[in-house]
Amino acid sequence: GVIPFLKVANDTAVAVNQGGKRKGAMCAYLETWHLDVEDFLELRKNTGDERRRTHDMNTANWIPDLFMKRVKEKGKWTLFSPSDVEDLHDLFGAAFEKRYEEYEIMAEAGEIKLFKTVEAEDLWRKMLMSLFETGHPWITFKDPSNVRSPQDHTGVVHSSNLCTEILLNTSTEETAVCNLGSVNLAAHLKDGQLDEELIAQTVRTAIRMLDNVIDINFYPTPEARNANMQHRPVGMGVMAFQDALYQLRISYASQEAVEFADHSMEMISYYAILASSELAAERGAYQTYKGSKWDRGLLPIDTIGLLEQERGGHLTLDRSTQMDWAPVRESIAKHGVRNSNTMAIAPTATIANIIGVSQSIEPTYKNLYAKANLSGDFIVANDYLVEQLKERGLWDAQMVEDLKYHDGSVLEIGRVPDDLKDIFRTSFEIDSKWLIACAARRQKWIDMGQSLNLYFDINQVPEGQKTGRVLSDMYFFAWEAGLKTTYYLRTLAATQ
Repeated sequence: GVIPFLKVANDTAVAVNQGGKRKGAMCAYLETWHLDVEDFLELRKNTGDERRRTHDMNTANWIPDLFMKRVKEKGKWTLFSPSDVEDLHDLFGAAFEKRYEEYEIMAEAGEIKLFKTVEAEDLWRKMLMSLFETGHPWITFKDPSNVRSPQDHTGVVHSSNLCTEILLNTSTEETAVCNLGSVNLAAHLKDGQLDEELIAQTVRTAIRMLDNVIDINFYPTPEARNANMQHRPVGMGVMAFQDALYQLRISYASQEAVEFADHSMEMISYYAILASSELAAERGAYQTYKGSKWDRGLLPIDTIGLLEQERGGHLTLDRSTQMDWAPVRESIAKHGVRNSNTMAIAPTATIANIIGVSQSIEPTYKNLYAKANLSGDFIVANDYLVEQLKERGLWDAQMVEDLKYHDGSVLEIGRVPDDLKDIFRTSFEIDSKWLIACAARRQKWIDMGQSLNLYFDINQVPEGQKTGRVLSDMYFFAWEAGLKTTYYLRTLAATQ
């Protein structure tokens, strides 16, 4: 099976580092029909046979829509050996469902010897329990990742990457590589709204620079070079989403935040695709453009209908637009696009720290925390909170003590007004359904994916409800909202 070989891969990654500073990292994705999937769920556990554990490797479930439907219907699920069902890896959507069900009939008839039938709901429960306990394997969805891929004519997306935002085809001849850049949203607001002119200018410059990187980059393998030169994918993303909400005085847990997520991503998507098309006029379209969704006149927003059709419903994704997309469509029809993919939202952990803004699309973890460096330990407070408390004459020594006492939370501090309590909720104080709702609106416009962490506080589970049921509802909401991937599940224990 795959487990001993993943152990070898894990130990190889640990043996390698980047200049003695950054250790090797990797992520393994496994399809949910694989016979080893139950052992795969155990890889990150701290108990059991150490020879069958990978404590350093990230893991992710690559889940077909059919499995989610079977869980919903409380149906059976069949696990196969890939040697008996070799084509399942390369099928998705309705074609996958048809072939998978044919294999199930063959297994029942005794034509396939190596298989196992389980309750879909039991396997789903194990997946969520493992995710809750270890943060792994992540929950990612094979069908939306492929059905909405612009490059469905040249291959299959077999996995995402280490941060679940890159969704590119891979094969023995091609190792997917993607150059990323992120728009600092907080620096693109003017008079309480998005500065469209500045966003257009930033995105145009960024797409040109990312396209240049493809040509001047160093490629460690011919397969990586081959993939990048043929398809030229780049990934424009965002950071400082939370900071932008603070500037607009909007709570992350609100419909206004959902609308802002939608509008900001539509604007970035509009100018990223347009910039790529303008580059195609100047430098030529990418090599495998012919036959792509771009060539067929399909933009990311147009592929939502395709997903609903392949899935047979089970989709609640909003499809409204605010901008006039006709000029973009005309430019693509005339010149094509320079890059097979143009958007992906990365975690931006390092670059956001360098410029001092909130990471990616993440909510604030804490309004007050201790930071350590070579100079020693010091307390860091949320600047936006301090500024707004000062405006209202509430920032004093007692407030600092109150924030320390409540571990950076303002919800329990009586003299903080309700509107500020709402705006300055921290990650575990925001219902993850708001994070998913914002992400779903962004996903309308993105041709790849986004690094979306979800937060789960066991203390917030309503009385009489089971933890597993609440978790299941959360991930079903993400699936039905059309998300392609999710990243870590961050959990807060009952006792701190």
